[in-house]
Order: sequence, then C-alpha cells, then structure tokens
Amino acid sequence: MKKHLVYLALVTCLCFQSCWIPSPDDEPNNFDIGVSNYEPVIISRSELETSTIIESPKTIENSGKIYVKDEFLFINERNKGFHVFNNSNPENPVKIAFIKVLGSSDLAVKNNILYINNATDLITLTADLTTNSIEITKRIANTFPQMISPEGFQYNNLNDDQIIIDWILND
Repeated sequence: MKKHLVYLALVTCLCFQSCWIPSPDDEPNNFDIGVSNYEPVIISRSELETSTIIESPKTIENSGKIYVKDEFLFINERNKGFHVFNNSNPENPVKIAFIKVLGSSDLAVKNNILYINNATDLITLTADLTTNSIEITKRIANTFPQMISPEGFQYNNLNDDQIIIDWILND
C-alpha cells in the first residue's frame, strides 16, 4: 500500500509541474519566444529561380565544403555559390569561375551533372567551364526545409513566395 502512495505522490507532483501556463504579464526571455541574434535574408521565389549564374572568379571569404571532380575543384562559399578552380596542376590550382547559387552549401556530381541545394530547392545543372556557361536542367522546388538561423531558430513569418537564403548577424 505504501508503495502505491509513493507512486501516486510522484505522479501528482509531475502533473502539477506541467500545469504552469504563462500569462501575458510574464516577462518573456529569448528561449520562450525564439529570438535570434541573426536576421534572415529573404528573397522571392522568382528571384531565387533566376539568380543562378556563372560569374568571374571571386575571393574566398567564408568557405564551406570542397569537392573534386576530374581536373576541377569546387569550393563552397557558404550560402553564396561555388568557386571553381582548374586543378589539373594540384600544386597550382587556377581560379576559373564562380557559380552563384544562393542558399547553397553542398553539391554532388554524377555524369557531369551538378546537383546543388539552392536554398529550399534541389537543382541540377550542366556547366561548360571552357565557355563559362551553365544551364539549369531541373529544379525540384521545396525539397528542403527553410534555412534555420545559426542558433537553431526558425523564422515563421514567411509567405509561400518567400525563401530564406542566408542569415546575417544583427549589429
């Protein structure tokens, strides 16, 4: 009988612990409301779908993953795109182009087709790096969830046409 009373007391305590409901007068904190020190960079779907282009080489500022395919070296510029190097001489790689892909962090290559995350979309593209031309061959919209902040917060004030491509630190 004493054993049952101990369990009943324990269950009662646990039930009362979860019954607290914050009132509007309670002071919020960052954990309660999900405040981030970062601000989302938001663009429209139409802007996202027309933003992937090939550009002249750029300086690497915030590098991500590195990928090697044949004589080419791809270095991700986090959420901006990919630096492309001719790596036929690994002792002296030569910058040849920058493929601008907003919201990108990763790529894979199979049969000379590049598979890249473009914020929430998965795109495939072919690149002719001798003529500096690319062509998006397929786009699968909303393959990935919206990008969360570096602190792990979600931004929930988006309409269906808005896409987060990056997060910048608030001043």
